[in-house]
Amino acid sequence: MADQGGCVKDVRRQGSAVVVALRGGVDLHHTPAVHKALVQACEQRPAKLVVNLEEVDYMDSSGLGTLVEVFRRVHQYNGSFALCGANHRVQSVLEITRLDRFFKVFATEQEALSA
Repeated sequence: MADQGGCVKDVRRQGSAVVVALRGGVDLHHTPAVHKALVQACEQRPAKLVVNLEEVDYMDSSGLGTLVEVFRRVHQYNGSFALCGANHRVQSVLEITRLDRFFKVFATEQEALSA
């Protein structure tokens, strides 16, 4: 599943995990499509939901809010939630908001899937 021309690059199953790869700027304009893809992934109740941020160059508060909401949904069914591949700019936003202490954040998708 992909959001044509939007922030959702793809959604794929990797064993017992679901990986949602995002791209571009995750902002107020694109957050509804991101939210929809992540909620649909949660409905599959994967053991682990990994959000790949390798191609995300910007994330605003609406994107962060979506990640927090989805984190809570995953934890309601006792799943695991992880982020991976955040560039320096996105990592800085996670650090400033202290969400890097809230989320499991990994350098690569493979590390996130292996944890």
